[in-house]
Amino acid sequence: MLSPRWKKEARLLSKGARKFLNYKRDLLGEEQVSHIEDARFSLNLAIKAGDKERTAETSQLLTEACENALSGYRRPGIIAENLEVLFVAIVIALGIRGYFLQPFRIPTGSMQPTLNGIVGHELTKDEFPSVPIRTWQAVMNGRRYIHKVVNDSSDRRYLERISEGQRLQFFTVTELHFRGDALHEPEVLRLPAPRSALQKMGLQISTDYEMGLSYVPPHTTVSGFSTTGDLVLVDKFSYNFRRPRRGEVFVFDTRGIEGIHQRSQREQGAGSHYIKRLAAIPGDKVEIDEPLLVINDQPATEKYLRMIGNREGIYSGPAGVGYQPTRNYRDPLPQFIRKRGDIVHLKTRDTLLAEGNTGAQLSLSRGYFALGDNTDDSLDSRYWGPVREYNLVGPAFLSLWPFTTGHWGLIR
Repeated sequence: MLSPRWKKEARLLSKGARKFLNYKRDLLGEEQVSHIEDARFSLNLAIKAGDKERTAETSQLLTEACENALSGYRRPGIIAENLEVLFVAIVIALGIRGYFLQPFRIPTGSMQPTLNGIVGHELTKDEFPSVPIRTWQAVMNGRRYIHKVVNDSSDRRYLERISEGQRLQFFTVTELHFRGDALHEPEVLRLPAPRSALQKMGLQISTDYEMGLSYVPPHTTVSGFSTTGDLVLVDKFSYNFRRPRRGEVFVFDTRGIEGIHQRSQREQGAGSHYIKRLAAIPGDKVEIDEPLLVINDQPATEKYLRMIGNREGIYSGPAGVGYQPTRNYRDPLPQFIRKRGDIVHLKTRDTLLAEGNTGAQLSLSRGYFALGDNTDDSLDSRYWGPVREYNLVGPAFLSLWPFTTGHWGLIR
């Protein structure tokens, strides 16, 4: 512990030379091995004798012996070494993300008050705070200020489509794809927030029923700020070893869920992943007797399903909406629980086998029922039905950021 620095470095060199021999012995000749061992023995004697000058000389000899042992060997430069370290770090990070943990940003308010989504607030540009204050709010609260003229003309701007996506895996972006006309070229306008938040900041999307197209009214401007959704880690490992459980918060992708994509032009877009609470598993019979969730003819007993239904704890007061049918009677698209008394039966493996499903069809067909904790503002299985086992990603594990929402820590 109190040894001088030169002696510590010499010992590390001796240890490194021993590892080099162990790793490369099958590539070295007897003469090269003997040369390295002799140089290492001399270095160890010099260290033991406390001879600094002799240690420096034998260290140089040992270094040269190792470097010259393999033909064509070059000691890598600092750039090559750092690139190698960076490459290994990237591979490890991608491996962790691909097989163990994946970060996920919550885009909407469907899980409030359990977890926060991205929420928009209208504010004129003159009311924006100074740049330092905005920077501090961005770091601590994820608050982002937006002022964008969407349509500065006196005419309607018709849309080909509206899409939502992820930028850098963390940031939700809404794209407005405008059609070309006599006054305007086709254009794609990107806004750094989900559609539901932008509508709170002044974005208007109307429908021309005669043309069957959506449009942005004249002189539409988006102005305000968005508060970020919670950044959570998703455990992609657990479902390889256990079945999903009622009551846990989980993430799934939206591939092949037609009901979600049919509604992608509505108030909420069809993001690549959704986060909800797992309300029912294969074999369950699901119905809603407002405000209770009823599973197999009994009110749900799992802790958080029960708390939401009974409006207990954080789900009481204004935040406590309980469970509700969709009540969206005028919507022509299919809905699975539109009113009291509607029932959904989730198929089991045995049921699917009896229907003639085999192999991959079992995984594709077996379903789970997903509900947002805030069912008053949630696009979930009441609208588009069960989530297939094929789409499951994993349980939401940890809320990482922002630190000021009160949600930091393990997700319940």
